[in-house]
Formats: sequence, C-alpha cells, structure tokens
Amino acid sequence: MSIRIGIIGPGRISDDQLAPGIGALDDAVLWSVLSRDLRRASNFAEKHGAISPNPAHTDLSSMLADSELDAVIIATPDRFHAEQACTAAEAGKHVFVEKPMATSVAEAQSIIDACQTGGRVLAIAYHLRWHTGLRTVRDRIQQGEIGSVRHIRVHWTFRAADDSDWRAFAATGRWWSLAANGTHCLDLIRWMLRPEAGEVVAIQAVTGGSVWETPHDETAIVSARFESGATAEFCTSVLFDSASRVEIYGSDGTVICDDTLGRHGAGAILFNGSPLEYEVVNPYEGEIRDFVEAIRDGRAPEVDGHEGMRNVALLIEAAKNL
Repeated sequence: MSIRIGIIGPGRISDDQLAPGIGALDDAVLWSVLSRDLRRASNFAEKHGAISPNPAHTDLSSMLADSELDAVIIATPDRFHAEQACTAAEAGKHVFVEKPMATSVAEAQSIIDACQTGGRVLAIAYHLRWHTGLRTVRDRIQQGEIGSVRHIRVHWTFRAADDSDWRAFAATGRWWSLAANGTHCLDLIRWMLRPEAGEVVAIQAVTGGSVWETPHDETAIVSARFESGATAEFCTSVLFDSASRVEIYGSDGTVICDDTLGRHGAGAILFNGSPLEYEVVNPYEGEIRDFVEAIRDGRAPEVDGHEGMRNVALLIEAAKNL
C-alpha cells in the first residue's frame, strides 16, 4: 500500500520538486495539501493529482484529522516549522521538514521529542546528499583517493529581485542567504568531511545586509575548523549571480565541482583532473524515497532530526548577530 503524503505549504519548491518527487515513486502518493488560501490548495491538489476525497485544506487540524494520511512534508517559512511539525507528530503523522528544520535549537529539539514520543519518522530535506555525482565524490574521498582532506570551499549565490522574500523578515525567518543556500552548504561540508575529519569545533561568519537593510544576512561568509584540523569555508548571497562551485583539497588530490548545486542534479566534476561520469537523477526524488523507505522499514532516515538540529546550532553559533 502506498504511503499517503500531505504537503503543508504549496510554494515554489513544493510545486517544482516535492510534489513531482512524490509522483515519481511507486509506493507513495500525494494525498492532500494545506494552504492559507483554499483556491490555491485546490489548484495545487488538482495539478499534482492529490487523491484524497477531500484534498484541499486551510486548517491544519482538519488536515491532520484525516486517519488515512500517513505523513506530511512541511515546506512553509522557517518560523512555522516547529509548531506544525510537533502538531503533525502528535497527530500520528510521519514528518519531513524542509531546511533549516527550525530557527532555534530548542525548536529543533521539540520536533525531535514529538516524533520520538509518537514513534514517527523525522527526516530533514537536504537534497544535495542525493546528487549522484556528489555521492560518488564522497565515497571516493572516504576511500582515500585524494589523501587526507585539508580544505573545502563552497560558493553558492543568487540575485534576489527585491527584499520581499519571506526570509528577509523576522516574523517568518531568522536567516536569508544562510537559510536559502547556506544551510545546504553547511550540510554538504559536514557530510563530505565528518567521516574522516570529525565534527566542526569552531565556526564563525561575517555577514552583510546593507543593500536592503533587512535584519537578516544578504551575504554571508562562513569559516569552520574540524577536529582533524581540516578547514572549510562557504559564501552565500542574495545580492549577485555567480557560478556555483565546490572545491575539495586533499593531501594527494583535488575535486572541483562546477554547477552541481541547485535543483537539477547535474554539473561537471573533475576528480584529480579527470572528468567524473555519473547518472543525472532528481535528488528530490531521492530524499523523498529515503523518507518513504524509512517509514516502511522502521528505520532512521539518512538525514534525521539530530543532523538537522546540529545544522541549526552551527548556523546560530556562526552568525551570532542574527
């Protein structure tokens, strides 16, 4: 029987990636949708083939009261994640939360506690872990093919049209560029390095917000050190377009990944100077498949709540002024 999934927040990422990701799986179906606007929920449900007899909702309690709903994907502004995730877990639903999972460690812990108490699966959405090329890079690094990792650098920016993004406002988010891209950069860095380098032991950020003078980071440059002494840095911004890149430097080799960040699952990778061939797949489909399989198999997902909470804690530590 297919896992019946509801989407809370039918925004762009849900429309472009999450709903199609559900639709691509044989053992999952889009069941229902929650939005503040009933027409929007109804249109989204119709577009993506939600199969509940009552697929469109504007009230969370009403949506969660459906005994046939198995799980929810929460893709709302960051400030709303904790309350919605806890409410869903308390209603007996498995929970998949878009990144970052919360805006404080206490919020993240509350989500973990609610899911553990209810025996529900909790997964956090870091889709880059299912980029086939990046997974291959990680595997080969762990096999020692570039020696000991010394440094990793990630660069990922975009130009926002204006300051209307919900991430720019304190009521709906805590970070802007760090929430849009930085949280992904940090997860990618830790995922790549932790098996060899251990955990992050020091982290700091320089942030700028002088163009639109929002309370949040318009640009952020973050540096970190791992237990092994390996170092890391990443730059995110909403002020300018630039090519995305991941650079990994080891004692015996180098990996350069161009245009592998984003939604597409593609890009060019040079591993020790040679092109890395890999199959391009939809990474969002991969993260949702892992969530569904974790529910079916009664196991933890690859990115669980503790991973999500550590990411939040490091963002807070790095950007203490935000």
